[in-house]
Order: sequence, then structure tokens, then C-alpha cells
Amino acid sequence: MNKLFPSATEALKGVVSDGQLLAVGGFGLCGIPEALIDALRDTGAKNLTVISNNAGVDGFGLGKLLETRQIKKMISSYVGENKEFERQYLAGELELEFTPQGTLAEKLRAGGAGIPAFFTKTGVGTVVADGKELREFDGETYVMERSLVPDVALVKADVADKAGNLRFRYTARNFNPAVAMAGKLCIVEVEKIVEVGEIAPDDVHLPGIYVHRLVLNTQPEKRIEKRTITEKAGV
Repeated sequence: MNKLFPSATEALKGVVSDGQLLAVGGFGLCGIPEALIDALRDTGAKNLTVISNNAGVDGFGLGKLLETRQIKKMISSYVGENKEFERQYLAGELELEFTPQGTLAEKLRAGGAGIPAFFTKTGVGTVVADGKELREFDGETYVMERSLVPDVALVKADVADKAGNLRFRYTARNFNPAVAMAGKLCIVEVEKIVEVGEIAPDDVHLPGIYVHRLVLNTQPEKRIEKRTITEKAGV
């Protein structure tokens, strides 16, 4: 099976449509599938619900899809670096399912593992638990969280072989493996593609069984979300 597509646009063709539930890997701007996000914007698909830790920044990453009003709802854990995200939410123009970060990761992991729901203490006694089932275990109260199974998962990895086995680079791994496992159809943007067998078995971070389509992007921008410089005396 040939998993390699000539472009992000081709990889999304026939896959993305209005009203879908999508999951996008990354944490801040680290490990986001830049080319796939741009291609998703260019499809014009609208009324999307997007699962992602955050929504990029203004004018980059998922922030581009907020600007074009293609996202109707975000399922995420952090809003802070995106003024348009904040503005749309406070104006009632964007739905937000605010989810604790660890819970969000587990909802994706559980979805990929075929687990429909799980119980956690995180969020009990807060608005996070509103409208959700509570149950007591060993004298402690837990809230039930449903898993997430997106229609399409957009993922960023460092290296893939032609069978779709993936290796991530350092902290750019973040949410990407869980997003890949959870998606019914997983499209991965990588910086390098090698022959099957060139990635040592112990270096495979995610097996190719989860990957349906591959796109090569050798020169991603990798923008830094917030550059912080320490001032030193005499400099």
C-alpha cells in the first residue's frame, strides 16, 4: 500500500468535509503539522470541531483557521497565546470545551485504545464536571470522561519509513502519538522519509498501522511561540 502523497493538498483530498471532528497534534507551536493545517484552510471546510491542546497563535497554525472562521468549536486545554481565540470565545462566536491537559491526553489515548470512557478525579467539584456522571470509588468521587475518536487526525513527525512507522523529535512528540492513534484516518507530515528497515525497531515511536497517509515537508517554518532572552550583565 502506497501511503506517500505528493502534497498536503492531495493528502486531504476526499477526506475533509464540513462538520467533521478533527484532532491536530502539537503543543503551542511545537510539533504542529504546518503544511497540513495550511492545506486544511485551503479546502474551505467549515463548521469544524477541532481537538488540540491549543489553537496556535494569531496568524499561524490553527490560528489561521480561526481567522477564516472554519472552526466552530475547540476542544482544548489552553487559550492563552491566541487573542483571536479569546475574542471569538468571549464574543460567543466560538464554542469551547475546556478540558484539563492530562484529561485531554487520556481522552485521545483511550479513543485510540478502543476504551469508550474512563473515570478521573481531575475536575471534580468544578465546571469541568458539570453535566457529567459522577461515581464513587473507595470513598473518592470521580467524574466520567468520554474518549475522543476524531474523523481525521493531522500529525507531525520527524522521520517516517514508507510503511508509515514514525519517529518523533524530542518534545515535538507531545500530543502527536495519541492524536495519531485516536483518528479514524491519520495523515502525517514528516521532514524525512526513509526505506522500510532504516528506522531501528527500538527507535519506532509509533507503528505504521496507525498511519494512513504521509506527506513530505522538508522545510517547515518551526516558528517559536514566544522567544525569551535572559539579560546578562555587560552584554
